[in-house]
Amino acid sequence: MPPTRRDGRSAADLRPTRFSWDPMGFALSSVTVHTGRTAVLCSVCLEEGVPRWRQGSGCGWLSADYRLLPASTPTRQPRELLKLSGRTQEIQRLIARSLRACLDLEALGERSLQIDCDVLQADAGTRTAAITGSWVALALGLRRLERQGVLSASPLRQQVAAVSVGLVDGQALLDLDYSEDSRAEVDLNVVTDGNANLLEIQGTAEGAPFSRAQLGQLLDLAELGLERLQQSQRQALEEAPN
Repeated sequence: MPPTRRDGRSAADLRPTRFSWDPMGFALSSVTVHTGRTAVLCSVCLEEGVPRWRQGSGCGWLSADYRLLPASTPTRQPRELLKLSGRTQEIQRLIARSLRACLDLEALGERSLQIDCDVLQADAGTRTAAITGSWVALALGLRRLERQGVLSASPLRQQVAAVSVGLVDGQALLDLDYSEDSRAEVDLNVVTDGNANLLEIQGTAEGAPFSRAQLGQLLDLAELGLERLQQSQRQALEEAPN
């Protein structure tokens, strides 16, 4: 497929993806995930105990926080302190749901995992990058808890990654950057597990409606990208520090 996009990618190409380990030395684990010009810092912390409504269940919990840092966009983003925007709440719930789907919470015991995702630079795809990077950080964090004897076995059951796809000028594109996302007629965020099973689809027609056939085309494109992202996740874990 010939290059059709501003950065020279073909329609089915991901942006360059890389992971930088442990920028935060006090976290259980942390990683900065770069997808093109988008960069998200993902960290994992363990807390003993669970929310009150979960107490006595014998099961753990996982929560996620997501924030755009002030200089992550061309126009400074004010810090969200006392009141979170609807967008922020939606994204952090998506991250948490996606990651809880890969865990055996009973095997975690009555402990809580806190995922923090701070967007260092936003060029679209921040929520999908946050999910992809957080899973990598979570996998290493649980590996460390096993090694430390805190957990007898890892509660991690599945791999999880996410990617965006969309229709831009009528063409299906994988992993949209901001120049594409801002004018997409259709925008989808797709989350799958390691067996290509769907965990979540967030999609909308920004202009005209789209057909079932177009939806299938977008999901096929997303599946190709997610397979490559999961390969990158596995490679990052192979290179991870102890």
